[in-house]
Amino acid sequence: MASGDKIRVLIVDDIAETRENIKKLLQFESDFEAVGAARSGKEGLQLSQELDPDVILMDINMPDMDGITATEMIRQKMPYVQVIILSVQGDHNYMRKAMLAGARDFLTKPPMGDELISAVRRAGEMAHLERGKNAQSKVLPGNIGSPIAPTMLPGAVNGKVITIYSPKGGTGCTTLAVNLAIALHNETTRVVLIDANLQYGDVAMFMNEQGKNTILDLAPRVDELDMETIQDVMITHEASGVNVLAAPQRPEQAEQVSANQFSKLIEHLRHLYAYIVVDTTSSLNDITMAAIDSSDVITLVSTQEIPSIKNSRLFLDLLQTMGIDRSHIVFILNRFDKRITITPERIGENLKQEVAVVIPLDDRVVMQSVNRGIPFMLDNKTQLVARGIYALAEAVRARLSALDIEQEPAGRR
Repeated sequence: MASGDKIRVLIVDDIAETRENIKKLLQFESDFEAVGAARSGKEGLQLSQELDPDVILMDINMPDMDGITATEMIRQKMPYVQVIILSVQGDHNYMRKAMLAGARDFLTKPPMGDELISAVRRAGEMAHLERGKNAQSKVLPGNIGSPIAPTMLPGAVNGKVITIYSPKGGTGCTTLAVNLAIALHNETTRVVLIDANLQYGDVAMFMNEQGKNTILDLAPRVDELDMETIQDVMITHEASGVNVLAAPQRPEQAEQVSANQFSKLIEHLRHLYAYIVVDTTSSLNDITMAAIDSSDVITLVSTQEIPSIKNSRLFLDLLQTMGIDRSHIVFILNRFDKRITITPERIGENLKQEVAVVIPLDDRVVMQSVNRGIPFMLDNKTQLVARGIYALAEAVRARLSALDIEQEPAGRR
Protein backbone atom coordinates (compact mmCIF):
# COMPACT_ATOMS: atom_id res chain seq x y z
CA MET A 1 0.00 0.00 0.00
CA ALA A 2 1.09 3.53 -0.66
CA SER A 3 2.32 5.48 2.32
CA GLY A 4 -0.59 6.99 4.28
CA ASP A 5 -3.26 4.77 2.66
CA LYS A 6 -5.23 3.25 5.51
CA ILE A 7 -7.29 0.08 5.27
CA ARG A 8 -10.91 1.20 5.59
CA VAL A 9 -12.98 -1.39 7.46
CA LEU A 10 -16.76 -1.76 7.74
CA ILE A 11 -18.10 -4.00 10.52
CA VAL A 12 -21.40 -5.80 9.92
CA ASP A 13 -22.81 -7.71 12.89
CA ASP A 14 -26.20 -7.71 14.64
CA ILE A 15 -24.63 -7.90 18.11
CA ALA A 16 -23.61 -4.48 19.48
CA GLU A 17 -20.96 -5.92 21.81
CA THR A 18 -19.25 -7.75 18.95
CA ARG A 19 -19.20 -4.60 16.81
CA GLU A 20 -17.67 -2.60 19.64
CA ASN A 21 -15.04 -5.24 20.52
CA ILE A 22 -13.88 -5.51 16.90
CA LYS A 23 -13.77 -1.72 16.56
CA LYS A 24 -11.57 -1.44 19.65
CA LEU A 25 -9.25 -4.14 18.35
CA LEU A 26 -8.82 -2.36 15.01
CA GLN A 27 -8.03 0.95 16.71
CA PHE A 28 -4.71 -0.46 17.95
CA GLU A 29 -3.47 -0.71 14.33
CA SER A 30 -2.25 2.58 12.86
CA ASP A 31 -2.94 1.46 9.27
CA PHE A 32 -6.60 0.55 9.97
CA GLU A 33 -9.63 2.84 10.03
CA ALA A 34 -13.05 1.60 11.18
CA VAL A 35 -15.26 3.69 8.90
CA GLY A 36 -18.61 2.36 10.07
CA ALA A 37 -20.69 -0.39 11.65
CA ALA A 38 -23.95 -1.97 10.48
CA ARG A 39 -26.49 -3.94 12.48
CA SER A 40 -27.85 -6.05 9.62
CA GLY A 41 -27.06 -7.40 6.19
CA LYS A 42 -29.28 -4.84 4.46
CA GLU A 43 -27.71 -1.98 6.40
CA GLY A 44 -24.26 -3.39 5.57
CA LEU A 45 -25.17 -3.42 1.88
CA GLN A 46 -26.28 0.22 2.06
CA LEU A 47 -23.27 1.43 4.07
CA SER A 48 -20.83 -0.38 1.80
CA GLN A 49 -22.00 1.82 -1.09
CA GLU A 50 -22.00 4.99 1.00
CA LEU A 51 -18.65 4.49 2.78
CA ASP A 52 -16.71 2.59 0.06
CA PRO A 53 -14.64 0.42 2.48
CA ASP A 54 -11.68 -1.74 1.52
CA VAL A 55 -12.60 -4.61 3.85
CA ILE A 56 -15.92 -5.73 5.33
CA LEU A 57 -16.04 -7.94 8.42
CA MET A 58 -19.33 -9.77 7.88
CA ASP A 59 -21.32 -11.90 10.29
CA ILE A 60 -23.28 -14.77 8.72
CA ASN A 61 -26.40 -15.08 10.87
CA MET A 62 -28.39 -11.83 10.86
CA PRO A 63 -32.16 -11.31 10.97
CA ASP A 64 -33.06 -9.52 7.71
CA MET A 65 -30.36 -10.69 5.29
CA ASP A 66 -27.69 -13.30 5.96
CA GLY A 67 -24.03 -12.42 5.52
CA ILE A 68 -23.48 -14.72 2.56
CA THR A 69 -26.30 -13.10 0.54
CA ALA A 70 -25.02 -9.64 1.49
CA THR A 71 -21.48 -10.64 0.49
CA GLU A 72 -22.60 -11.80 -2.93
CA MET A 73 -24.53 -8.59 -3.59
CA ILE A 74 -21.67 -6.37 -2.40
CA ARG A 75 -19.09 -8.21 -4.49
CA GLN A 76 -21.27 -7.90 -7.61
CA LYS A 77 -21.49 -4.12 -7.20
CA MET A 78 -17.99 -3.53 -5.78
CA PRO A 79 -15.67 -6.39 -6.81
CA TYR A 80 -12.59 -4.74 -5.29
CA VAL A 81 -14.10 -4.82 -1.78
CA GLN A 82 -12.76 -7.78 0.22
CA VAL A 83 -15.15 -9.55 2.60
CA ILE A 84 -14.05 -11.58 5.62
CA ILE A 85 -16.83 -13.80 6.95
CA LEU A 86 -17.12 -14.26 10.72
CA SER A 87 -19.22 -17.16 11.99
CA VAL A 88 -19.73 -18.99 15.26
CA GLN A 89 -19.98 -22.15 13.18
CA GLY A 90 -16.81 -23.43 11.53
CA ASP A 91 -18.86 -25.74 9.33
CA HIS A 92 -17.32 -26.60 5.95
CA ASN A 93 -20.65 -26.02 4.23
CA TYR A 94 -20.76 -22.44 5.50
CA MET A 95 -17.16 -21.95 4.40
CA ARG A 96 -17.89 -23.27 0.93
CA LYS A 97 -20.93 -21.01 0.50
CA ALA A 98 -18.93 -18.01 1.71
CA MET A 99 -16.10 -18.61 -0.77
CA LEU A 100 -18.55 -19.15 -3.63
CA ALA A 101 -20.22 -15.84 -2.73
CA GLY A 102 -16.85 -14.10 -3.12
CA ALA A 103 -15.59 -13.91 0.46
CA ARG A 104 -11.83 -13.48 0.80
CA ASP A 105 -11.50 -15.30 4.12
CA PHE A 106 -13.55 -17.20 6.71
CA LEU A 107 -12.85 -16.92 10.44
CA THR A 108 -14.57 -18.66 13.33
CA LYS A 109 -15.96 -16.38 16.05
CA PRO A 110 -14.53 -15.18 18.26
CA PRO A 111 -11.34 -14.92 16.17
CA MET A 112 -7.93 -14.63 17.79
CA GLY A 113 -6.72 -11.03 17.74
CA ASP A 114 -3.60 -11.74 15.69
CA GLU A 115 -5.57 -13.91 13.29
CA LEU A 116 -8.13 -11.18 12.65
CA ILE A 117 -5.53 -8.43 12.23
CA SER A 118 -3.52 -10.53 9.77
CA ALA A 119 -6.63 -11.39 7.76
CA VAL A 120 -7.73 -7.74 7.57
CA ARG A 121 -4.26 -6.60 6.55
CA ARG A 122 -4.02 -9.22 3.77
CA ALA A 123 -7.50 -8.34 2.55
CA GLY A 124 -6.73 -4.62 2.69
CA GLU A 125 -3.62 -5.01 0.58
CA MET A 126 -5.64 -6.99 -1.94
CA ALA A 127 -8.39 -4.35 -2.01
CA HIS A 128 -5.90 -1.57 -2.74
CA LEU A 129 -4.34 -3.66 -5.51
CA GLU A 130 -7.74 -4.42 -7.06
CA ARG A 131 -8.75 -0.74 -6.86
CA GLY A 132 -5.63 0.17 -8.81
CA LYS A 133 -6.40 -2.39 -11.50
CA ASN A 134 -10.01 -1.22 -11.69
CA ALA A 135 -8.92 2.40 -12.15
CA GLN A 136 -6.43 1.41 -14.83
CA SER A 137 -8.99 -0.62 -16.76
CA LYS A 138 -11.36 2.37 -16.96
CA VAL A 139 -8.87 4.39 -18.99
CA LEU A 140 -7.81 1.63 -21.38
CA PRO A 141 -8.49 2.54 -25.03
CA GLY A 142 -11.43 0.70 -26.55
CA ASN A 143 -12.69 -0.54 -23.20
CA ILE A 144 -16.13 1.06 -23.43
CA GLY A 145 -18.49 -1.21 -25.33
CA SER A 146 -15.67 -3.51 -26.39
CA PRO A 147 -16.36 -7.27 -26.33
CA ILE A 148 -12.70 -7.87 -25.48
CA ALA A 149 -11.83 -7.86 -21.80
CA PRO A 150 -9.21 -5.23 -20.81
CA THR A 151 -6.74 -7.97 -19.94
CA MET A 152 -6.79 -9.18 -23.55
CA LEU A 153 -5.81 -5.88 -25.18
CA PRO A 154 -2.29 -6.12 -26.69
CA GLY A 155 0.07 -3.78 -24.91
CA ALA A 156 -2.51 -2.85 -22.27
CA VAL A 157 -1.48 -5.36 -19.63
CA ASN A 158 1.68 -5.79 -17.64
CA GLY A 159 1.08 -9.39 -16.64
CA LYS A 160 2.93 -10.80 -13.65
CA VAL A 161 4.99 -13.97 -13.91
CA ILE A 162 4.76 -16.38 -10.96
CA THR A 163 7.18 -19.29 -11.12
CA ILE A 164 6.57 -22.35 -8.93
CA TYR A 165 9.92 -23.95 -8.17
CA SER A 166 11.46 -26.49 -5.83
CA PRO A 167 15.09 -27.64 -5.91
CA LYS A 168 13.88 -31.04 -4.66
CA GLY A 169 11.63 -33.22 -6.81
CA GLY A 170 8.38 -34.60 -5.44
CA THR A 171 7.38 -31.60 -3.29
CA GLY A 172 4.09 -30.99 -5.11
CA CYS A 173 4.93 -28.10 -7.42
CA THR A 174 2.54 -29.15 -10.18
CA THR A 175 -0.35 -29.56 -7.74
CA LEU A 176 0.36 -26.09 -6.35
CA ALA A 177 0.74 -24.51 -9.81
CA VAL A 178 -2.51 -25.94 -11.16
CA ASN A 179 -4.62 -25.04 -8.15
CA LEU A 180 -2.99 -21.62 -7.69
CA ALA A 181 -3.79 -20.75 -11.32
CA ILE A 182 -7.44 -21.61 -10.69
CA ALA A 183 -7.51 -19.57 -7.47
CA LEU A 184 -6.07 -16.51 -9.25
CA HIS A 185 -8.32 -16.69 -12.32
CA ASN A 186 -11.59 -14.85 -12.76
CA GLU A 187 -13.48 -13.16 -15.59
CA THR A 188 -11.48 -9.94 -15.42
CA THR A 189 -8.16 -11.38 -14.21
CA ARG A 190 -7.17 -13.96 -16.78
CA VAL A 191 -4.53 -16.56 -16.05
CA VAL A 192 -2.35 -18.74 -18.26
CA LEU A 193 -0.60 -21.80 -16.84
CA ILE A 194 2.64 -22.85 -18.56
CA ASP A 195 4.18 -26.29 -18.16
CA ALA A 196 7.93 -25.61 -18.25
CA ASN A 197 8.86 -29.20 -17.41
CA LEU A 198 9.31 -29.84 -21.11
CA GLN A 199 10.42 -33.45 -20.83
CA TYR A 200 7.98 -34.92 -18.32
CA GLY A 201 5.40 -32.21 -17.66
CA ASP A 202 2.07 -33.30 -16.17
CA VAL A 203 0.05 -30.09 -16.06
CA ALA A 204 -2.29 -31.19 -18.88
CA MET A 205 -2.87 -34.55 -17.18
CA PHE A 206 -3.66 -32.87 -13.86
CA MET A 207 -6.41 -30.94 -15.68
CA ASN A 208 -7.58 -33.82 -17.88
CA GLU A 209 -6.54 -31.96 -21.03
CA GLN A 210 -4.10 -34.36 -22.71
CA GLY A 211 -3.46 -34.87 -26.39
CA LYS A 212 -3.98 -31.27 -27.53
CA ASN A 213 -1.77 -28.32 -28.51
CA THR A 214 1.59 -27.78 -26.80
CA ILE A 215 4.33 -25.19 -26.49
CA LEU A 216 5.84 -26.62 -29.69
CA ASP A 217 3.01 -24.93 -31.62
CA LEU A 218 4.22 -21.50 -30.48
CA ALA A 219 7.96 -21.61 -29.77
CA PRO A 220 9.18 -21.82 -33.42
CA ARG A 221 6.94 -18.84 -34.32
CA VAL A 222 7.81 -16.70 -31.33
CA ASP A 223 9.11 -13.79 -33.43
CA GLU A 224 5.86 -13.45 -35.36
CA LEU A 225 3.19 -14.20 -32.76
CA ASP A 226 -0.07 -12.31 -32.52
CA MET A 227 -3.01 -12.57 -30.15
CA GLU A 228 -5.09 -14.69 -32.51
CA THR A 229 -2.34 -17.26 -32.99
CA ILE A 230 -1.73 -17.58 -29.26
CA GLN A 231 -5.44 -18.01 -28.54
CA ASP A 232 -5.75 -20.67 -31.23
CA VAL A 233 -3.01 -22.74 -29.58
CA MET A 234 -4.01 -22.29 -25.96
CA ILE A 235 -6.00 -25.03 -24.28
CA THR A 236 -8.93 -23.59 -22.35
CA HIS A 237 -9.72 -25.64 -19.27
CA GLU A 238 -13.51 -25.59 -19.45
CA ALA A 239 -14.21 -26.13 -15.76
CA SER A 240 -12.07 -23.19 -14.59
CA GLY A 241 -11.50 -20.97 -17.65
CA VAL A 242 -7.71 -21.06 -17.14
CA ASN A 243 -5.67 -21.18 -20.34
CA VAL A 244 -3.01 -23.91 -20.45
CA LEU A 245 0.18 -24.17 -22.48
CA ALA A 246 1.14 -27.82 -22.22
CA ALA A 247 4.56 -29.46 -22.41
CA PRO A 248 5.56 -31.48 -25.49
CA GLN A 249 4.05 -34.95 -25.66
CA ARG A 250 7.40 -36.76 -25.96
CA PRO A 251 10.57 -36.15 -23.88
CA GLU A 252 12.90 -35.80 -26.87
CA GLN A 253 10.83 -32.90 -28.20
CA ALA A 254 11.94 -30.71 -25.28
CA GLU A 255 15.13 -29.83 -27.15
CA GLN A 256 13.07 -28.09 -29.83
CA VAL A 257 12.32 -25.20 -27.43
CA SER A 258 15.20 -22.85 -26.61
CA ALA A 259 15.52 -20.65 -23.54
CA ASN A 260 15.44 -17.57 -25.77
CA GLN A 261 12.17 -18.69 -27.35
CA PHE A 262 10.72 -19.40 -23.93
CA SER A 263 11.65 -15.94 -22.61
CA LYS A 264 10.17 -14.21 -25.66
CA LEU A 265 6.99 -16.24 -25.33
CA ILE A 266 6.55 -15.13 -21.72
CA GLU A 267 6.97 -11.49 -22.76
CA HIS A 268 4.20 -11.94 -25.35
CA LEU A 269 1.92 -13.47 -22.74
CA ARG A 270 2.46 -10.52 -20.37
CA HIS A 271 0.38 -8.44 -22.79
CA LEU A 272 -2.52 -10.89 -22.77
CA TYR A 273 -2.85 -12.20 -19.22
CA ALA A 274 -2.89 -10.71 -15.74
CA TYR A 275 -0.95 -13.69 -14.35
CA ILE A 276 1.41 -16.16 -15.99
CA VAL A 277 1.89 -19.16 -13.67
CA VAL A 278 4.89 -21.31 -14.61
CA ASP A 279 5.37 -24.86 -13.35
CA THR A 280 9.02 -25.94 -13.48
CA THR A 281 11.23 -28.96 -13.00
CA SER A 282 13.70 -29.14 -10.11
CA SER A 283 16.59 -29.26 -12.57
CA LEU A 284 18.14 -25.83 -13.15
CA ASN A 285 18.20 -26.23 -16.92
CA ASP A 286 18.05 -23.40 -19.43
CA ILE A 287 14.24 -23.31 -19.49
CA THR A 288 13.92 -23.24 -15.70
CA MET A 289 16.53 -20.47 -15.49
CA ALA A 290 14.69 -18.50 -18.18
CA ALA A 291 11.49 -18.80 -16.14
CA ILE A 292 13.26 -17.64 -12.97
CA ASP A 293 14.88 -14.72 -14.79
CA SER A 294 11.47 -13.63 -16.14
CA SER A 295 9.68 -13.97 -12.80
CA ASP A 296 8.13 -11.21 -10.77
CA VAL A 297 7.63 -13.66 -7.89
CA ILE A 298 9.28 -17.03 -7.32
CA THR A 299 7.22 -19.38 -5.18
CA LEU A 300 9.86 -21.56 -3.53
CA VAL A 301 8.43 -24.86 -2.33
CA SER A 302 9.84 -27.03 0.43
CA THR A 303 8.59 -29.83 2.65
CA GLN A 304 9.66 -30.84 6.16
CA GLU A 305 12.17 -33.35 4.78
CA ILE A 306 15.79 -32.48 5.56
CA PRO A 307 16.99 -32.90 1.91
CA SER A 308 14.27 -30.50 0.74
CA ILE A 309 15.23 -27.90 3.34
CA LYS A 310 18.92 -28.28 2.49
CA ASN A 311 18.26 -27.81 -1.22
CA SER A 312 16.14 -24.73 -0.51
CA ARG A 313 19.07 -23.19 1.34
CA LEU A 314 21.35 -23.89 -1.63
CA PHE A 315 18.85 -22.30 -4.00
CA LEU A 316 18.51 -19.19 -1.84
CA ASP A 317 22.30 -18.86 -1.83
CA LEU A 318 22.31 -19.23 -5.61
CA LEU A 319 19.77 -16.43 -6.00
CA GLN A 320 22.09 -14.16 -4.06
CA THR A 321 24.94 -14.85 -6.47
CA MET A 322 22.53 -14.16 -9.35
CA GLY A 323 21.63 -10.79 -7.87
CA ILE A 324 17.96 -11.71 -7.29
CA ASP A 325 16.63 -10.10 -4.12
CA ARG A 326 14.87 -12.34 -1.60
CA SER A 327 11.90 -9.97 -1.59
CA HIS A 328 10.84 -11.74 -4.81
CA ILE A 329 10.56 -15.06 -2.96
CA VAL A 330 7.31 -16.39 -1.48
CA PHE A 331 8.51 -19.35 0.59
CA ILE A 332 5.99 -22.20 0.91
CA LEU A 333 5.99 -25.20 3.23
CA ASN A 334 3.91 -27.85 1.50
CA ARG A 335 2.43 -31.05 2.94
CA PHE A 336 2.86 -29.81 6.49
CA ASP A 337 2.40 -32.55 9.08
CA LYS A 338 1.90 -31.38 12.67
CA ARG A 339 3.26 -34.69 13.94
CA ILE A 340 6.72 -33.81 12.63
CA THR A 341 8.73 -31.65 15.01
CA ILE A 342 10.34 -29.58 12.25
CA THR A 343 8.16 -26.47 12.39
CA PRO A 344 7.77 -23.65 9.85
CA GLU A 345 9.32 -21.27 12.40
CA ARG A 346 12.43 -23.42 12.74
CA ILE A 347 12.79 -23.73 8.98
CA GLY A 348 12.38 -19.98 8.51
CA GLU A 349 14.97 -19.21 11.16
CA ASN A 350 17.39 -21.75 9.73
CA LEU A 351 17.15 -20.39 6.18
CA LYS A 352 16.69 -16.76 7.21
CA GLN A 353 13.62 -16.73 4.97
CA GLU A 354 10.19 -16.51 6.53
CA VAL A 355 7.72 -19.23 5.59
CA ALA A 356 4.90 -17.19 4.05
CA VAL A 357 2.31 -19.95 3.68
CA VAL A 358 1.88 -23.39 5.20
CA ILE A 359 -0.19 -25.87 3.19
CA PRO A 360 -1.34 -28.88 5.22
CA LEU A 361 -0.86 -32.52 4.33
CA ASP A 362 -3.99 -34.04 2.82
CA ASP A 363 -2.97 -37.00 0.68
CA ARG A 364 -6.52 -38.26 0.31
CA VAL A 365 -7.87 -35.09 -1.30
CA VAL A 366 -4.77 -34.41 -3.39
CA MET A 367 -4.33 -37.99 -4.66
CA GLN A 368 -7.98 -38.26 -5.61
CA SER A 369 -7.74 -34.92 -7.41
CA VAL A 370 -4.68 -35.97 -9.41
CA ASN A 371 -6.09 -39.37 -10.38
CA ARG A 372 -9.40 -37.87 -11.50
CA GLY A 373 -7.79 -34.97 -13.37
CA ILE A 374 -10.04 -32.56 -11.44
CA PRO A 375 -8.12 -29.92 -9.44
CA PHE A 376 -9.33 -29.85 -5.84
CA MET A 377 -9.95 -26.09 -6.04
CA LEU A 378 -12.95 -26.93 -8.22
CA ASP A 379 -14.75 -29.48 -6.05
CA ASN A 380 -13.04 -29.48 -2.63
CA LYS A 381 -12.83 -25.76 -1.87
CA THR A 382 -13.71 -26.25 1.78
CA GLN A 383 -10.83 -28.58 2.59
CA LEU A 384 -7.88 -27.29 4.60
CA VAL A 385 -5.53 -27.82 1.67
CA ALA A 386 -7.78 -25.59 -0.48
CA ARG A 387 -7.69 -22.89 2.19
CA GLY A 388 -3.91 -23.15 1.96
CA ILE A 389 -4.11 -22.40 -1.77
CA TYR A 390 -6.33 -19.38 -1.09
CA ALA A 391 -3.72 -18.18 1.40
CA LEU A 392 -1.00 -18.72 -1.21
CA ALA A 393 -2.94 -16.70 -3.78
CA GLU A 394 -3.32 -13.86 -1.29
CA ALA A 395 0.37 -13.99 -0.35
CA VAL A 396 1.41 -13.83 -4.00
CA ARG A 397 -0.91 -10.91 -4.75
CA ALA A 398 0.26 -9.04 -1.68
CA ARG A 399 3.92 -9.57 -2.56
CA LEU A 400 3.36 -8.38 -6.13
CA SER A 401 1.56 -5.31 -4.83
CA ALA A 402 4.40 -4.53 -2.41
CA LEU A 403 6.99 -4.92 -5.18
CA ASP A 404 5.01 -2.61 -7.47
CA ILE A 405 4.89 0.04 -4.76
CA GLU A 406 8.66 -0.25 -4.18
CA GLN A 407 9.25 0.37 -7.88
CA GLU A 408 7.03 3.45 -8.04
CA PRO A 409 8.74 6.84 -8.24
CA ALA A 410 8.69 8.51 -4.84
CA GLY A 411 6.49 11.35 -6.07
CA ARG A 412 3.68 8.98 -7.06
CA ARG A 413 3.35 7.26 -3.69
